[in-house]
Amino acid sequence: MPNTEPTFIRKIFFGKIFSYPLEAYITVVALLGIISSLIMQYGLGYPVQSYEMPLLITLVLGGAPLVFELLVKMFKRQFGSDLLAGISIVTAVLLEEYLAGAIVVLMLSGGETLEEYAVGRASSALNALAKRMPTIAHKKSASGEVSDVRLTDIQIKDTIIIYPHEICPVDGIVIEGRGVMDESYLTGEPFQMSKTPGSEVISGAVNGESALTITATKLTEDSRYAKIMQVMRESEQSRPEMRRLGDQLGAWYTPLAVTIAVAAWWFSGDPVRFLATLVIATPCPLLIAIPTAIIGAVSVAARRAIVIRDPSALEQLSECRTIILDKTGTMTFGRPQLTDEMYAEPAERARILAYAASVERYSKHPLAAPIRDAIDMARLPMFEVAEVHERPGEGMRGIVDGHKVEITGRSILQNQGRLSGLPLPPTGTGLECIILIDDEYAATYRFHDAPREGSKSFIEHLGAKHAYDKIMIVSGDRESEVRYLAEQVGITEIHAETTPEEKVAIVRAETSKQKTLFIGDGINDAPAMTAATVGVAFGATSDVTAEAAHIVVMESTLRRVDELFHIGARLRNIALQSALGGMALSVVGMFLAAFGYLPPVAGAIGQEIIDLVAVLNALRMAFMPKELTDY
Repeated sequence: MPNTEPTFIRKIFFGKIFSYPLEAYITVVALLGIISSLIMQYGLGYPVQSYEMPLLITLVLGGAPLVFELLVKMFKRQFGSDLLAGISIVTAVLLEEYLAGAIVVLMLSGGETLEEYAVGRASSALNALAKRMPTIAHKKSASGEVSDVRLTDIQIKDTIIIYPHEICPVDGIVIEGRGVMDESYLTGEPFQMSKTPGSEVISGAVNGESALTITATKLTEDSRYAKIMQVMRESEQSRPEMRRLGDQLGAWYTPLAVTIAVAAWWFSGDPVRFLATLVIATPCPLLIAIPTAIIGAVSVAARRAIVIRDPSALEQLSECRTIILDKTGTMTFGRPQLTDEMYAEPAERARILAYAASVERYSKHPLAAPIRDAIDMARLPMFEVAEVHERPGEGMRGIVDGHKVEITGRSILQNQGRLSGLPLPPTGTGLECIILIDDEYAATYRFHDAPREGSKSFIEHLGAKHAYDKIMIVSGDRESEVRYLAEQVGITEIHAETTPEEKVAIVRAETSKQKTLFIGDGINDAPAMTAATVGVAFGATSDVTAEAAHIVVMESTLRRVDELFHIGARLRNIALQSALGGMALSVVGMFLAAFGYLPPVAGAIGQEIIDLVAVLNALRMAFMPKELTDY
């Protein structure tokens, strides 16, 4: 991603008083200088010393900073497509071809300005991660008084109160209160997790509607959220810099152009031919046409609710051959659905489901909603409930239509010594609840995080249509759940119950073999996104994930992901057409200049014509069909 932070050279020349990128000001200065010089020369008839002054100002104020930055890159052994432009500027000054030099300054700064405009400023993922955490915690003293303390002041065994909808500040154990917490961003578990006295809580989880009192079991810096921040920081520091398409092409084009220019000077003995060759060789199809195509791609993506935060990732997208998918919220909806119903008497399904849903109307348990959804879909009436009891560790009980209905779990029945003798089905995947009516076994319900619509066809078309040869699921969820999903959508390689650290290690190992695409939605996915070649945040669920990603797909649909693939492929094709076509025309111009048929200014004008052709072709990127999916 282009760096818009003020560098040393930017501070020297422009300080901090300007909010726009340095290249934008240089573009304006170069444009004004060239226009002023031409008016003074051809319109007003000024002498040479006068009409060259605006050009000299352009070269000092605009050319000097650009050349300085190119020198810094050279010392770092970063030889990009803009190196030829720097050599042309210096040569133009030495040979007093100021107009040609000013035109090169305009072309170079103009291309960089286009790219800055295309991407804007990206904020830091670590800052977003830090901002999400509360800065204070509500500490309860032995006397019962509650005071706000800094997170760094929390000690192990301190009593902390978490109010409704607050973010848990530290890992701990619930000692008072009952409710639910959303841990999906951190663990990959897709459901709201019930919390009762004795339950563990993790920092970064979002509390539900009930206040909870916990005992801290770890210091803030040792808690789960802090560990994710640490992994995130390490991943950002070790993220390899992407090699841009323009730089890849410039790696062989630059030596070719310099060789032709030196040969022209050597055989003719005329240094002006060296300059003329370099001027028309200035790789503006790389410096301007590619950014123009990127702007079109960013615009097209935005119209489809896709935010391109790093255009270099969009260039790399079509070269990725391994796709790594998170499970919860990415391949699934992130909420439980009733997927399996097993009855002692199948003919009694309607009555048992109605009894269970009637009781669950009064429950806030995460599995109550899918049971209520099931009866709505079946369009069955519910009954009045005479009594309702929901005690921690005992399940849900009620009197419905004169019958005692109990909704409980296998482990609860075992702890109560009531499991033996019940004709329960074998243990399976997913979450489970058991229905007892008048203390007799009636049914078993199982719940899974169901795959998104079209998941299977999406996975099946990745190899044939987008050349992916390896598809993986890497999730923090339980292995049984991950394997269930993988079988549903047709993925064979899975990694389950992974921590953020383990995700990063897996992604790095795969990226060392070939370019990777990682798609996820939770905070626990953010470090892995930075380790992949391209990281895509799926849905607008977490600002932290969005900051860590190169690309954000705002709508949680796989069709948008497929559209992203097509946008990336089209961008690369059009960018290559514009760049290679423009470079081919430039090579023809180089030979004309080398043989003395093109002076420097004519070469600069010829290069502008080549630029126009390349840019017009690049503008095609802004026009794409309404339908981009192919599955």
